[in-house]
Amino acid sequence: MKSEILVASLLILALMAAPAGAFSADNLVIVVEEDGSAEITFNYTLSWVETIAVFFKISDPERELKAALEDALGVPVTVTSAGSDTATFSVREFAKINGTDEGRAYSTPGLDFTGAQEIIDGYWFASLVETDLSPGLTVVRFPDGHEETFSDQSAIPPLSHTVP
Repeated sequence: MKSEILVASLLILALMAAPAGAFSADNLVIVVEEDGSAEITFNYTLSWVETIAVFFKISDPERELKAALEDALGVPVTVTSAGSDTATFSVREFAKINGTDEGRAYSTPGLDFTGAQEIIDGYWFASLVETDLSPGLTVVRFPDGHEETFSDQSAIPPLSHTVP
């Protein structure tokens, strides 16, 4: 009995002394299709606290990311796949398309990731987590293969690209 109490006490002390975990947005790839829809792939790293929360179904990163995307874009978002470090979404009507003399002009909305911070702050473990919502690399790829890239940006501006 004493040994169980000692082990439990040591475990609690270890958890209290453990450094805060971190949610890190690693990469974000947005592939704009010819019809203006997009496939969005988000790679992230979960902290040990978040990994436990996901395991016990307390937190659901892809659901939170889906909600943040829907809020930012104002259109429905579908989760097409999800794993422990990646979530892929499909967004119809992501880019606006206008015909021009030069071809088809694609206009994408700006995205601001800081709104997701409010969602994370709502969890009981928020004080244990350091959040980095600025993807190390963000790539927006248009139908002709043209890419716009951003490094460590918490927001990306609206983009325009004409495909001949």
